[in-house]
Amino acid sequence: MKRHFSAVVWREGKWFVAQCLEVDVASQGRTKEEALANLREALELFFEEPRPTIVPKLKKLAVEVCVP
Repeated sequence: MKRHFSAVVWREGKWFVAQCLEVDVASQGRTKEEALANLREALELFFEEPRPTIVPKLKKLAVEVCVP
């Protein structure tokens, strides 16, 4: 699914900063185009389905409990 977002780009020293207005995601680059391309990649990663790097193994525990 494709979604459209708005972005602003401004210069900070030698870098250009691109920030998405709808989601709190920003990136930077040496040119405006690079900053926007990096922002596009950052947004794709932000919305990517999370995947565990290590599949958790469930363990069962037996615990003795004193009930008054």
